[in-house]
Amino acid sequence: MEHLLEDETAVITGGASGFGREIALTFADQGADVIVADIREDPREGGEPTHERIESETDRRAHYVECDVTNPADLEVTVDAADELGGLDIMVNNAGITNETDFLEVTEEEYDQLMSINLKGVFFGCQAAGKKMVDAGGGGKIINMSSAGAYRAMADISTYCASKAAVRTLTYALTRPRMPLRRRRHPGQLRQSGLQQYADDGRLRARKRHSRPSQRQTAQTDDSCGAVRRTRGDR
Repeated sequence: MEHLLEDETAVITGGASGFGREIALTFADQGADVIVADIREDPREGGEPTHERIESETDRRAHYVECDVTNPADLEVTVDAADELGGLDIMVNNAGITNETDFLEVTEEEYDQLMSINLKGVFFGCQAAGKKMVDAGGGGKIINMSSAGAYRAMADISTYCASKAAVRTLTYALTRPRMPLRRRRHPGQLRQSGLQQYADDGRLRARKRHSRPSQRQTAQTDDSCGAVRRTRGDR
């Protein structure tokens, strides 16, 4: 059976839990070695640590690296850790949080925390991975996780929507001429069962009923491998 990511090495921020954990497990199933970068080793949802589960259930290698994405130095250490597994091929900037505080009640502390993780972490994650890939001379793939909230804004998660719109714009900016890295953009939405709780909220359902249908594809988590494959130009 063909493995889409055979012998590639991926770094996944926020990879210990939730969506990042599912991406890490899927990448390993598709042949990649994985650096699980997170502020905690144990999954928030419980169970075996992601890197240990990869090594017990697949023939791939996986390491855990403690990483606070708000600290650029941590991100540099994290991408350097990929050298132990053959060098960085794929960077997934996945770490993120949300905040459901009403817009008029959001504090500066809440705003700064969310923006530091959701936007600053992605910005400097791209920078650290980009430098590594350029220095290696072999190219690579960078995936930034945005959200439907980037273009379907909701007042009760205004800070989150603002951060994800900024990630989307940053990703487009990095495809512009004069950038040292060439990227393709592949807009899309990925579903994950752990996100269903918020999707079941009546406010979100009401918002969807009054929104124009999205033209973007909605896919399961394992299509994240397909996104990497398309950045390679494969079909």
